[in-house]
Amino acid sequence: MKHFVLALMLAAAPVAAEQIDADRLDSLPAADVIWLGEVHDHPLHHIHQARSVTAIAPRALVLEMLTQAQVDATPQARSEVALRDAWDWDASGWPDFAMYWPVINAAADVALYAAALPREEARAAYGADPAAVFGPDAARFGLNQPFGPDVQAAQIALQDDAHCNAMPAEMLPAMVDIQRLRDARLAQAALRAREETGGPVVVIAGTGHLGRDIAAPAMLAQAAPDLRQIVVGQFESDPGAPPMDYWIVTDPHPRPDPCAAFR
Repeated sequence: MKHFVLALMLAAAPVAAEQIDADRLDSLPAADVIWLGEVHDHPLHHIHQARSVTAIAPRALVLEMLTQAQVDATPQARSEVALRDAWDWDASGWPDFAMYWPVINAAADVALYAAALPREEARAAYGADPAAVFGPDAARFGLNQPFGPDVQAAQIALQDDAHCNAMPAEMLPAMVDIQRLRDARLAQAALRAREETGGPVVVIAGTGHLGRDIAAPAMLAQAAPDLRQIVVGQFESDPGAPPMDYWIVTDPHPRPDPCAAFR
């Protein structure tokens, strides 16, 4: 447990820890793995990601949104229409593919890696031990170690807020476990991409998965401490001092009240 805590403390130390504007995306420091966060339905965030991918010219692109089955179905000719159809994107629950296409097109010829937790696996994981669901590499990514009481309480509060304070309290610990499982899948995919391609690797994921303290970058740091990582989050309001190297704050994207459905 001490080794896991130490790894998280080391991973939590950002390279720079500063808010930046979009122009800095053209000249991020070199790294083995670059994490580019987003608010999923914010068009400008995807424009920023595409800009950064173009500048980085990665050898691999890891996408939180894709399952392995979708990657396996990728056509040789990667047009917007062909990918949308092959991946059955419109049934996936993710925002409009038109927002993601510039990001993918900016890495048109590179290897794609899946990092999604398939729905059936998420359902199976509910209430189960996330390490057992993840498999034999769970300890490598720290998934076999529970959070301490304070961290667990904070993560439960985040899940409660994310679900509009409408979920039964007894469901929230399982939601925290599933979030950790998603983080570990992202870290595992990033490491595999780096090992198989040599990098640099760009990971596209929700900003909530990108904390260097306990989330996917911290898990990757435990599994492969020698890898250099850069973490860039994107927010719609001032996040204070998030555990990331860089972050961008944009105006909120107009959308219906996400809590209306819970009411």
